[in-house]
Amino acid sequence: MATPAPPHPFAPQFEFAFTVSIDLTPPIWITPSSMGATRAAIWAAQGTFEGPRIKGRVIPMSGGDFPLVRPNGVIDFDARYLLEADDGTPIYLQSRGYRWAEGDAMERMARNEPVGADEYYMRVSPKFDVPEGPHDWLGKHIFVGVAEKIPKANRIHYFMLL
Repeated sequence: MATPAPPHPFAPQFEFAFTVSIDLTPPIWITPSSMGATRAAIWAAQGTFEGPRIKGRVIPMSGGDFPLVRPNGVIDFDARYLLEADDGTPIYLQSRGYRWAEGDAMERMARNEPVGADEYYMRVSPKFDVPEGPHDWLGKHIFVGVAEKIPKANRIHYFMLL
């Protein structure tokens, strides 16, 4: 049996930061868009977030996601909305990412049916704009979000790149 290679000295390490749970409004569709694909507007109706260092709420209707559905079925996310930490700190979140699946998982998600996490890929890359203070660490790190598509909602688990 071969000896496993040692880890690369610059291999990334991640630390769990928080999970955002967002209730979504029904989409408004633009079909076809001027880009030749399908665009939607979906508002962040309400939600919460919580992690080891921070928790709070999604400010209702402060923004949403404007995904582009490519002809190959890949959903290209562009989400922007506001969070508010429990101490009152406002946090702007901007997130880009992709969702795709093989088989019928995309159709089941479109019908708001449950789908197993192993049946699709849904990852996002967020940026945060936050005032100086106890939560400014959000604006000083790279994060990766692993998202769960649940009926009429999203749950996104954010991990900070150390």
